Amino acid sequence: MAVARLAVSEGDKPTNVFTRADIHGDTVLDADVVIVGSGAGGAPMAAELAEAGFDVVVLEEGGYYSTRDFTADTSAMVRQLYRDGGASMAMGSPPIMFQEGRAVGGSTVINGGMSWRTPEDILAKWQKESGLALTPKELEPYFERVEKRMHVAVNDKDAIGQDNWLLKKGADAKGWEIIDNLRNQVHCVGSNRCAFGCPTGAKQSALVSYIPRALHFGARVYADVSVDKVVMHGKKATGVSGRVVNTAGRSHRVEVRAKLVVVACGAIYTPALLARSGITPSELGGNLSLHPNVKVTAVFDETVDSYKGVHQAFQVREFVKDGIGTFAAVNIPPGIMAMGVPYRGEKLGQLMDRYNRAITAGMLIEDSSTGRVRVIGGRPQAFYQLVPQDIENMKRGLRLLSDLLFAAGAKEITLPLHHAKEARTADEINRILDAPIPARSWEVVTVHMMGTARMGKDRTRSVVDQFGFVHDTDGLMVSDASLFPTPIRTNPMETIMALSTRNAGFVIDNHRRFT
Repeated sequence: MAVARLAVSEGDKPTNVFTRADIHGDTVLDADVVIVGSGAGGAPMAAELAEAGFDVVVLEEGGYYSTRDFTADTSAMVRQLYRDGGASMAMGSPPIMFQEGRAVGGSTVINGGMSWRTPEDILAKWQKESGLALTPKELEPYFERVEKRMHVAVNDKDAIGQDNWLLKKGADAKGWEIIDNLRNQVHCVGSNRCAFGCPTGAKQSALVSYIPRALHFGARVYADVSVDKVVMHGKKATGVSGRVVNTAGRSHRVEVRAKLVVVACGAIYTPALLARSGITPSELGGNLSLHPNVKVTAVFDETVDSYKGVHQAFQVREFVKDGIGTFAAVNIPPGIMAMGVPYRGEKLGQLMDRYNRAITAGMLIEDSSTGRVRVIGGRPQAFYQLVPQDIENMKRGLRLLSDLLFAAGAKEITLPLHHAKEARTADEINRILDAPIPARSWEVVTVHMMGTARMGKDRTRSVVDQFGFVHDTDGLMVSDASLFPTPIRTNPMETIMALSTRNAGFVIDNHRRFT
């Protein structure tokens, strides 16, 4: 039987991983390829190219942590692993909180591990609207390669917690489509710490899958390095320049000279890095999609103990064609749950007293509009305005999700609305949602940022070509969710990795240009 394996030996830092403690002065490195970012876009690119014989350097702004560093101290994990402590925000009415990882392994270290192929109708839309030859048949070998590398599979049944079984009970009672979730895990034991660093190594994040593979084939990973700009010589990228603050508090420059620069900083920070480098095509930073996400808290008579069991064992897919994405049950630790409900004082205390009988369930909406990332003072700021159609989809989704939870036995549901009363029946839910609700009253979050350097053949409507190369620029690629021409309705990690693997293959096939 296969067993989960740790990424590295406990207490040891792998060979070829360097942190702020290893840098004592200004540093200049040479490589065939430099990759900025080590998450779902950067890590597969690094592993594929290193295995093919390229000299690869990976720069990561966050720190390096091994599996043994991930503990049950949620607040510490959020501070260590999340950018801005998880408090990043897209400005609009309402503002939308978004979370992304800031560590070696990127957001794969803190996501739920959901691993789904790009829906076929989305690929057809990309082909029709953007001229991309990304058919299911074209991407099949790359999806298969990624799924093998990450051990994508359904969860062991004995590791599924009561919160997910109740979600399934409600879906079955309503006669709705519910499917086993596919996750990148090897016999997950159900500690439900996916979003805070897997403490067992079962979740096959980039940290425990692609990064060790890249290191095995000679790649070098530098953590704690903040990249300021891509170095350009005319229209050719020749490397990157950044900085590190060492353990003594001294700032040192870090420069990497390379024949190929790959930017894999995510849909928020990739356009900012390109803009700071003087690379400013008109579409850069536009086309921002978010998959707006809302959640409810449902209290049952029975003990649920949501902290026991895997993260999102099932997904309800009944309404995806209506623009309402998946329903899922997720565990929210007590401190974070307390921040996310519209209660204070005694009312909050009463809800938290029932924490072990509560389920947090959420859903995502397929965007009907897009936002933009702008660079202000050198830093990115996202702007995104929910449109009436998406607010109506959120309302309908909340009604449906509440119906499911009441069918599963919920006695009380709290909606993601400021100052909303709790509801004990579907009729009460309907009365709340039928009343006028100001946009600013919604609590909306996301972890799926996409589209700000989109692929396409038309240079006037896209930033990069179908292999991620920036238009009219030599030696510069993008490899993250920025590439998506549209939102994809499902979890984006596997799509990012498949595109990264495919685009790495193009580099390998044209290796004389980059070595």
